[in-house]
Amino acid sequence: MKKFLLCCLIIAALATTASAQNIVEGAKAPDFSAMKVDGSVFTLSSLQGKYVVLDFWGSWCIWCIRGIPSMKEAYARHKDKVEFVGIACRDTEEKWKAATAQYELPWISTLNPAANDLSKVYDIQGYPTKIVIDPKGNIAKIILGEDPAFYSYLDEVLK
Repeated sequence: MKKFLLCCLIIAALATTASAQNIVEGAKAPDFSAMKVDGSVFTLSSLQGKYVVLDFWGSWCIWCIRGIPSMKEAYARHKDKVEFVGIACRDTEEKWKAATAQYELPWISTLNPAANDLSKVYDIQGYPTKIVIDPKGNIAKIILGEDPAFYSYLDEVLK
């Protein structure tokens, strides 16, 4: 039994490593489904043909919260050219819904699914992390942290 469990752990680690190696600029963004605040299901592939920003954040993350005003400004400037998708990580459903309401997030807000942890699928190394996906479904840019370079990049690519 111990050998079986060890084997399963090794296979899971290899799968995570293989997945992480695919999360680079220029690679195809993995499709996923996640629950939205209203209880409906969001699927990334439903936005094929548009620019998409995946914002990996958490209600517990001070830098994520401090970045919300800048995110709202960028969203207001570009919402006709890009879809923002917040992915709340390490949150309970209650805390995620409360934060989404409290900060009046105007974009698509999802909860990281426990069954398919997107922070592992997308190899998230810290919070917030923003991943820009181009209209062909490829990863165009990965930005770790609340970095002004993200907003400059959006302004340039979406002008």
